[in-house]
Amino acid sequence: MLRKLEVLIVEDDMRIIDINKRFVSKIEGFEVIATATNGTDAKELLSCTRPQLVLLDVYLPDMLGTELVWHIRQHYREVDVIMITAAKEMEMVQEALRGGVYDYIVKPLVFERFRERLESYRKHVIRTREAVEVDQEVIDQMLTRRLVAPKNRDVLAPKGIDLLTLEKVIEAIRQTGDKGVSAEEIGREIGTSRTTARRYLEYLVLEKKARADLIYGTVGRPERKYRYLPSCSMNNMNKK
Repeated sequence: MLRKLEVLIVEDDMRIIDINKRFVSKIEGFEVIATATNGTDAKELLSCTRPQLVLLDVYLPDMLGTELVWHIRQHYREVDVIMITAAKEMEMVQEALRGGVYDYIVKPLVFERFRERLESYRKHVIRTREAVEVDQEVIDQMLTRRLVAPKNRDVLAPKGIDLLTLEKVIEAIRQTGDKGVSAEEIGREIGTSRTTARRYLEYLVLEKKARADLIYGTVGRPERKYRYLPSCSMNNMNKK
């Protein structure tokens, strides 16, 4: 069995670090062993931890992430890099690819896309570690992995849906289990208005990640309660 792949996160925003750590913890086969908020600390951690994978931002306080990519290539050739960044400039992307990064993911980070890329990377590690000799088909797979189109069109949220807020709503509704929760309760939990919370909840219903039921009380209007649908998969959503 392949042991867990150790991950170093290099990102100057602590909020993004926390999100990345939470995402990694949900994916089998990976473990975050260290984080750094600048390139200097990242270099020091690389020398003492020797991770298998670095999740790297481009814009760091003391250097560009692409500079750190070339440092890694020079000193730690066995370490792989996945860029997670808001940088969309073609020159920056090309420089990262020249440095041999495994993947380049543009923020905002969406969990389904992130999971797909990490699972692809883990399969790549297993395939390359087990192989003594490879044929042309395997080589083609290794060289063209970045050209494969994303499986799911639903990984991008529509206009008016902030992905960080959506993640908070999903976590909040997931924690309520089968009892259900109202838009007002979700709003209080994540610090938004009832109207905003309901917009996100209705989006989850539309995407079949949640269901809504009308609960009739003894007095007043019926209340709309939302429940998370854990069995829902992205593949099922694409069949709608």
